[in-house]
Amino acid sequence: MLRPRKKYTVYDLQQLKGKRCLTHIHVKSPEEAAAAEQAGVDLMSCSFDSPEAQARLPLLVAAAPESFLSAATPHGLASPEEAIRIGFHALELGASSVYCSASARIVEAMARERLPVVGHLGMVPRHVTWTGYRAIGKTVAEAQELYRRMKELENAGAYAAELEVVPHNLARFLCSRTKLILMSLGSGSGCDTQFLFSDDILGDYEERAPRHAKAYRNFLVENRRLQQERIAAFGEYIADVNEGRFPQRSHLVEMDAQLLDEVMTSILARTPSTTT
Repeated sequence: MLRPRKKYTVYDLQQLKGKRCLTHIHVKSPEEAAAAEQAGVDLMSCSFDSPEAQARLPLLVAAAPESFLSAATPHGLASPEEAIRIGFHALELGASSVYCSASARIVEAMARERLPVVGHLGMVPRHVTWTGYRAIGKTVAEAQELYRRMKELENAGAYAAELEVVPHNLARFLCSRTKLILMSLGSGSGCDTQFLFSDDILGDYEERAPRHAKAYRNFLVENRRLQQERIAAFGEYIADVNEGRFPQRSHLVEMDAQLLDEVMTSILARTPSTTT
């Protein structure tokens, strides 16, 4: 049975820390946002890193009006001022909070302006030049550095942090040592939220699924089938037009024949003949 909807505040999320693991889905369309809300997901996030994504945010908010939705700011923010401007723009468009993968310096500037900020820990896909695509924190040195950065984000004023591809037993320990809401993306079940992208859940891409993901449907096959159906339908329409099968009488509006004759006669009477 689905729980009654309650749009969380950051305060609500903080009160739930340690009590249960919240479900968390990254959505990319109003249809997905509406489905996630109707299914009963606790939290959502979305991209806010391009003009198209920024234009989409109000549509996601309208599709899931009772849901807590965090907007992900662009990677590579140039300054605290840019981060603050983008963060407030996201809130003005209906976001509940903003995600920022930038340094603690930029996160702190946003938090000082009372922006509710989610930071990032663990693997950063944009930083794989340094680490490669692998779990972060399997050595003592990396685990200690993760802890240091977690405390840095906490002290900067972030209310939460995404914890991406960290050993699950280390993630559980880190979650017990911070007031941050830790959002597990591939970091096990010992954090405050369990986070997956809609593409992973729906099986909606061609690449090999990441180890931490689980596909519950195969939308890739379904979307391919739908594309073939589009091609077939368009082809049948073109053939019908070319061969005179469309439109048929049932598709048309017809004027009374007597009235049409009257109109034609009156128009022709007023039209000078061009015949020599």
